[in-house]
Amino acid sequence: MIEAVQTSSQFTQRVFSGIQPSGGLTLGNYLGAMKRFVDMQGQDYETIYCMVDLHAITVWQDPAKLRHATRELCAGFIAAGIDPEQSILFNQSAVPEHAQLAWIFNCVARMGWMQRMTQFKDKAGKNAQNASLGLFAYPALMAADILIYHATHVPVGEDQKQHLELTRDIATKFNHDYGVDFFPITEPVIEGAATRVMSLRDGSKKMSKSDPSDASRINMTDDADTIAKKIRKAKTDPDALPSEAKGLENRPEARNLVNIYAALADMSVEAVLKDAGGKQFSEFKPILSELAVAKLAPISTEMARLTQDAGEIDKILDRGAERAREVAAPILKKTYEIVGMVGA
Repeated sequence: MIEAVQTSSQFTQRVFSGIQPSGGLTLGNYLGAMKRFVDMQGQDYETIYCMVDLHAITVWQDPAKLRHATRELCAGFIAAGIDPEQSILFNQSAVPEHAQLAWIFNCVARMGWMQRMTQFKDKAGKNAQNASLGLFAYPALMAADILIYHATHVPVGEDQKQHLELTRDIATKFNHDYGVDFFPITEPVIEGAATRVMSLRDGSKKMSKSDPSDASRINMTDDADTIAKKIRKAKTDPDALPSEAKGLENRPEARNLVNIYAALADMSVEAVLKDAGGKQFSEFKPILSELAVAKLAPISTEMARLTQDAGEIDKILDRGAERAREVAAPILKKTYEIVGMVGA
């Protein structure tokens, strides 16, 4: 792929990221994304967060469930601490500039780049010929999501790092092809103890809302008793916790629970193990459970309250879309001018 150059200082420091409203927020969404979004809010950059409903329909979605999931996700953002006045919060389909820029990027990206995307291979499986064109072109739309705001930083999990590298390639090729320094070379922000939260039943698999076992995940709608029960029954090994992070190697379930504790407590893994080293899981799980309930139950309660008022959620999303378009529209207009569109 094309070698990227450093982001120019000419660009406003701006963060963009999004989550698919494909039903059911999990602890993985919270620790891997939302908590990090909240941490970046109010710092030295503008923050823009999105429910990426156009991405959700790359596989078929029930329309009524998609509407509910979008509103529930918005409630989740707010309950987790996103302030819709301080950050821009909206749903992707309400800002047509995303899809418009995605077409330009479809014409910039190369087929070979797209064919190397491992997430397409994973999702399409052996039946790739029956996958939607949208699923194949997903990374170009993701690039448009980011670059329509000239976002300079994107908090992502390890599983999305390849897509962000493609975003950088598209920006670099566009700038090179048209002799401009128009799109920033966006920087990934991959940090924290639990940027990839694993299943409570199998530490080798990512925690997923699509897993048929509800016991494999903590849902952000779970009440306190359910959270405690799932942690109590989480798969572990028979050994005591080590005193150093190195001792978690080849112990995926132990590493996962320690990572979750560290992320919830805003501690390093090393600090957790300094306190917990030598404890059996029969001692550690109740401590983790108490922490998880304290951190997550209030979010669950607030999500439920907010979701009851669809009209208020829709007002927040409408206002967010207006604010998003104020940023996106001039960038799309200039992109059209650069490409040579008449009347842009």
